[in-house]
Amino acid sequence: MTDRAKIAIVGAGIGGLTAAIALLRRGFDVTVFEQAPELAEVGAGLQLSANATRVLDAIGVLDRVVAVSSQLEGKEIRLWNTGQMWKLFDLGTESVERYGFPYVTLHRADLHQILADQVHALAPDAIRLNHKLADIVQDANGVTLSFEDGSSARADLAVGADGVHSKVRQTLFGAGPAHFMGIVAWRGVIPAERLPERLVRQVGTNWVGPGGHVIHYPLRGGELMNFTSVVERKDWQVESWSFAGTNAEYHADYPGWNEDVHTYIEAIPQPFKWALMGRPPMTEWTRGRVTLLGDACHPMLPFLAQGAAMAIEDGLILARALEANPGHDAAFRAYGNARIERTTKVVNGAADNATRFHNPALAHAEGAAAYVDREWEPELVRQRYEWLFRYDATAVEV
Repeated sequence: MTDRAKIAIVGAGIGGLTAAIALLRRGFDVTVFEQAPELAEVGAGLQLSANATRVLDAIGVLDRVVAVSSQLEGKEIRLWNTGQMWKLFDLGTESVERYGFPYVTLHRADLHQILADQVHALAPDAIRLNHKLADIVQDANGVTLSFEDGSSARADLAVGADGVHSKVRQTLFGAGPAHFMGIVAWRGVIPAERLPERLVRQVGTNWVGPGGHVIHYPLRGGELMNFTSVVERKDWQVESWSFAGTNAEYHADYPGWNEDVHTYIEAIPQPFKWALMGRPPMTEWTRGRVTLLGDACHPMLPFLAQGAAMAIEDGLILARALEANPGHDAAFRAYGNARIERTTKVVNGAADNATRFHNPALAHAEGAAAYVDREWEPELVRQRYEWLFRYDATAVEV
């Protein structure tokens, strides 16, 4: 767009901040409106594969991200009760050799702070806190955002990066269908000193079992261990990351699981739980001068470790599309054409993994090993991940 638009981004999460940086670097006038009174992310870890770290390099923050991350030596599968282990693939240097960029695990708050600092460096007043969106109205010339404190703002274009409960999405498309998956997720971050040394390893581990699975990996070079898990149960339907549970309840959700799993659970200072809701992929993200990115338009189950990566990809490609096209109609169309098919495939792939990780065949020792050998056969693993990791958001056509 030759006339650099004034763009309002609703939501200062990972996707919104990535988009802000990419747009600011291209000369756009960007304001990010965040409902929270301060910039803070929940205490949880995330995994960023090469498709995401490639984008972080493109927006100038990868060195800082790597400095506060862990680079895994590999990934492995373990069986829920016996602890039997299967190595999936190497990471670390192999990711760089194979895809050109590292695979890292890091604390979500660390990434969020780095992105916020980069926005401030490019435009010190770009982030506006305490701005909870009440309504968004567009006309032929622009967009008016109204906030619950009575203030308003005007922009040429707006981007809804306001997460799974997106007010922007609801305004554009309605609430949309959501259904409880019958799955409850747990999370906790464990200081390494609370664990036996043998359980603090530089690998990503996925325990699979009937009706549940567990994932853990190091953060901050091994100072912390991120521990997340899901279990099939129908008695909890609150979709909030910040609802505190208890270690005793957490233990009770994993009867018969290997003692290592329970050692991790016991070491969590404060576990949190939330219900997983399923939402069908959206086939349209844009209405007029307003579009969506990240969880606002493609929320996914956390079974493919790509939620943050997809939002990061969205942010860069949206900026590239706005730079490359002569008007917002063409730019938003190019953005959707570049993103909707890919993110739909990721949403569906994450849902497929729910069945794979929790298959009843894992309940019995005589069938479990054969099941893992079949489902995590190297060629099948390659097919599931290669297309994800090789994707280049800096070069895809817009």
